[in-house]
Amino acid sequence: MKAWIGVVLLGAMMLAGPAAAQPADRPLRILAGYAAGGTSDIVARVVAEGVAAKLDQRPVVENRTGANGFIAAEAVVRGPADGSVVLQCPMGNMTISPEIPGMHIPIDVARDLVPVANVARSSYAVVVGARSPYRSLDEFLAAARARPGALTYGSAGIGTAQHLSGERLKRMTQIDLLHVPYRGAAPAALEVIAGRTDLLITNLGDVIRQIQGGELRLLALADAEGWPEFPDAPRLPQLVPGLEVAGWFGICGPRGMPAKAISGWADAIRAALEDPMVRKRLLDSGLTPHFEDAGTFAHTIARDRQAWGEVIRAANVRAE
Repeated sequence: MKAWIGVVLLGAMMLAGPAAAQPADRPLRILAGYAAGGTSDIVARVVAEGVAAKLDQRPVVENRTGANGFIAAEAVVRGPADGSVVLQCPMGNMTISPEIPGMHIPIDVARDLVPVANVARSSYAVVVGARSPYRSLDEFLAAARARPGALTYGSAGIGTAQHLSGERLKRMTQIDLLHVPYRGAAPAALEVIAGRTDLLITNLGDVIRQIQGGELRLLALADAEGWPEFPDAPRLPQLVPGLEVAGWFGICGPRGMPAKAISGWADAIRAALEDPMVRKRLLDSGLTPHFEDAGTFAHTIARDRQAWGEVIRAANVRAE
């Protein structure tokens, strides 16, 4: 990982001024590894719209789902490395999946992908169904202690941030919960709404509409910063000291992507995130605009990969 950061920083230092982010004769594309309507897809589409003016064309967003997001990542890695095709790279794919023993990944994310820019930060929400008997996290934890192994928590799949967040909650509060993995955050949320799963810790963007609509009850926000629309929501680090969860959504490119192309995309993203309409679209989706250039983003990825790796090893998580 240190070598990867060095390559990114060296490329940044070699930049000699503004340049086009892509060959003039190629259409721009942003690949997203998750289904339309999810947070990854939303970020890709907001970026595509926001960078259009500065890049002189609007990138096309392509959803290539499957393999926990790595179908899209592999397509970017195998595609042209000229800056015409980039990837919406979520935290989980860049920092969690590579650390899980037994996880089959078709690429080496540290070798085959380069950070371009970070786009948005995501608070995590701790939710139960609106008809759940638990009106606070303390009530939920008390019930879990009274009935070890009887309560459940859902996730977007084995090895996802949702799964590992649940494992951290178990370990740090000394409770026993049954993990129920689903094929994405959306079906997990539906099961919580239906009362078939008791708890979910996931991106606020995945569940903000259901919270606003009264289908889910917000027990806590999982980071200290909170969220403007929910100023009275308890903060998880205050309820469980040391337990804080936040995610991010960035843009990455294939290895060999020219430094000028990286800079061109990053400059366009930086400008887009200063646009009030772009910021509003992200905020309405439960995301905080959060720009990081390639070098800073590389440090973020390396730091979070180390942190999540420690969680994975402590929880003895393996791919199935």
